[in-house]
Parts: sequence; C-alpha cells; structure tokens
Amino acid sequence: MPIPCRTGCGKNAMLKRPKTGDALCKECFFWAFETEIHFTITKAELFKRGDSVAVAASGGKDSTVLAHVLKTLNERYDYGLNLMLLSIDEGITGYRDDSLETVKRNRDDYEMSLKILSYKDLYGWTMDEIVAQIGRKNNCTFCGVFRRQALDRGAALLGVKCIATGHNADDIAETVLMNVLRGDIARLKRCTAVSTGSEGTIPRVKPLKYTYEKEIVMYAHYKKLVYFSTECVFAPNAYRGHARALLKDMEKIRPTCIMDIIYSGETMAVKEDVTLPTQRICTRCKFVSSQEVCKACVLLEGLNKGLPKLGIGKSSKAKRMLDEYNAKQEQNLLKNAAKELDDENTENNCQSNQKCKSGLCKDKRNGFINNENTETKKDCKNKCLGNCERTKVSVDNTKVDNLLAKYAINDVLDKKISTNGTNTGNLDEDFDISDNEDVNIEQEDDTCSASCGKTGSLIGF
Repeated sequence: MPIPCRTGCGKNAMLKRPKTGDALCKECFFWAFETEIHFTITKAELFKRGDSVAVAASGGKDSTVLAHVLKTLNERYDYGLNLMLLSIDEGITGYRDDSLETVKRNRDDYEMSLKILSYKDLYGWTMDEIVAQIGRKNNCTFCGVFRRQALDRGAALLGVKCIATGHNADDIAETVLMNVLRGDIARLKRCTAVSTGSEGTIPRVKPLKYTYEKEIVMYAHYKKLVYFSTECVFAPNAYRGHARALLKDMEKIRPTCIMDIIYSGETMAVKEDVTLPTQRICTRCKFVSSQEVCKACVLLEGLNKGLPKLGIGKSSKAKRMLDEYNAKQEQNLLKNAAKELDDENTENNCQSNQKCKSGLCKDKRNGFINNENTETKKDCKNKCLGNCERTKVSVDNTKVDNLLAKYAINDVLDKKISTNGTNTGNLDEDFDISDNEDVNIEQEDDTCSASCGKTGSLIGF
C-alpha cells in the first residue's frame, strides 16, 4: 500500500528521511533538504551580498552537492554571491586525476570558474612520492595538512572572502569522536564551529554542517548529479576510518546520535586554567599557524631533509632527530672541506726537485725543466703528480685557520688542525621546540571524506 507524503502534498512518499524518519516525496525532500541548508547559512550569517566564495571541490558527493545547492539557493534567495570552484591536485594516481575530470564537468554544468592547484607546484612533492617515503601509516597527516594550506593559498590567489567546504554532519561527528579519543582539547573546542578562521585569515564555512551523509547521497541520486564515488587509495589505513565505523554502528541503534554528538561538541566547555594555543602567522610561509613554524613547513622540511617522520609524534623525538641530522650534516661538511684543503695543499706543496719519472719534464736540450718554458712546467705540474719524488713544504694556509675558528674540528687532519675543538650539531633556529611543551601524540589528520580542505590545524609542531 502506498504511503502518502508526510507534508500532505497529496503525492506518495518516495523515501524515508534518515535524519527525521519522515516519509516524503521527491519534491518535498528536495525542498526540506535545501531549506535546512538555507537556514544554516542565514542563521550563522555565513555570506554577505557581493562576496566571492570559493567552493572546495574534489568531485565527490559532498562538494558536488554543495556546489549545486549553493548555486540553487544563490538564485532562489538572491544571495548575490560570486561562486567559483577551487580544487587541489594531491598527485594520487588512479584517484585524484580521475576525480578532477568530474570537477571539470561540474564547472561546465554549474557555469563556475575553476582553479586547480597541485602539491607538486606548491611543495615539490606529490602524495605518491610522499607515501613512498613515509609509508601508508601516516600519509593522511601529510595530505590533510598540505591540503588545508593549499586551500588557503588558492583562496588568496583568487581573492575570495571565504572558502565553503563540504563537511557534513557525519564528518563533524566523526571529528568530535576522534578528538575525544585523542584528548585533543583545542580541536575539540573548534571542530563543531560552522565557521573557522581568525582576523586577517580567510575563513572557512560549512553550509552542510547539519546535513546527514545519507541524505546527501539520496539528494545526488534523485537529482542525477554527476560525482566521483571512488575512495582514496590511501584512506583505508586512516585513523578516521575507525571513528566512522563506530559512528555507523551507533547510528543503527540511534539515528539521532550524529546530531547528539555535534550538540555535545558545541556545548562542551574547557576549564579556565587550561592553556589553549593561539593563532599566529608562520614565520616561513606567512600562513596561519599555532606555532612559530607551521605544521606544513615542518613536514616539508622533514621531507626535504630525508626525515619524513620529523613532524609526526612527540616533539622531543623531533628535536633529537634534528640534532642527529644537523650533527651528521656538519660532520660531512667538515670532512669534505678538510679533504679539499688537503688535496689543495698536496698539489701546491709538491716540488719536482728530482728527476721526473713521467718523462713530461724533459726538453730536447738537457732532459730537465727549462725555467723559461712555462707551458712545459704547467704540463708537468698537472700530469706528473704521483710519478715524481716530492718533498713537503710547510705553507701557511689561512683557510685552515678560518675553518678551525668557525667549526672547531676534533680530528687531526693536518699539522695545522687543533685537537682541542668540539663538533656540535646545532638545532635549526627556525624550529621552536621545547621538551616542556605539550606532547603531541602520533596521530592521523583528517582524511579527504570526499571534500577538500579540512578545518585548519592549530595544533602544530
């Protein structure tokens, strides 16, 4: 027997809303879905008339539905927004290259401009190359941190007022669970915010904050929207997957648990005596950070120095890794410099005071070097080394003294080298690391979840 639509429109119901359990026809479902998003936008005052808004587009269901709904609401309620698409190419073969084709189709369908930025252009690395270095355990940390900053860079290039991301209610509830399990108070306090960002930075807004993932899929299905549904090839090992599985199990028992978890995160208070990190600007890249050097710069520094795990785990561990790396690099530098000086002294101090055995020093008259024949002497100097008997002559070389004064070599490489020096590896002054700072346990950052650009990280290295 057909079930009538709950709104009393006279049509038969086509679906049951996962969020409320109401039986609705397609048209009423579309109206309810879009109206709730409109209410979220207007209540939180996410946009202002005339704003340029970058929609973080990955080609997945969330960003595709977000772009479609924003375009629809912008025309229906006359928001006066200038919408454009912003995509990040992480360099994941078999995943991102295919999803970008979907984004380009969305560009044509919704008549929006599109800007694509790649990790390779911004950082000099692709995710495939990063995974080859770090492995599959912590790859989502790199991807999440780099993508967040890449979105900031893209938004700055486009000159937009804000970035609209496709985070839905399920994503936010998962993030609350992850932060509770990790004891991350700073992220727990702000992960439920509908708009994030501080003064002087480009804010990020979440119009889909109260929208269930299942309803997004149903909306895309009945609207026949084109989106990319393949999961990232590196996502199965992400820490977020465990929180997602837990949430789905709870949702089966209590469908309202998603909204309940979000409400808990919104109302949770932090004690006054708890010190939380404050936002500042990274001294290197000039983008938002909670530390003197942002997490993206720390991770990138580790990759470039051959220390891919530098920004992962405890800060004391990172400090020790930097100490060892700097000491090793300085030792190699000193050895190479000393070897170069030794070779130079050997060549300069070699005097052919006996008969040359190479035969290069002979001339037609007396078989020895003619003092006036400079070309012959030069030829002998370059080619007879090792073939003639040489005597060492002590030559005062200021380069050795300068090298010792600067680096204090602790090896007897030559008679001029002092044995009283010490070799120390100095910690990179760009990193503000202290053993007394809060321990940052090894963790996975937010995965893609079908939308680019997670909430900006404030817990840095």
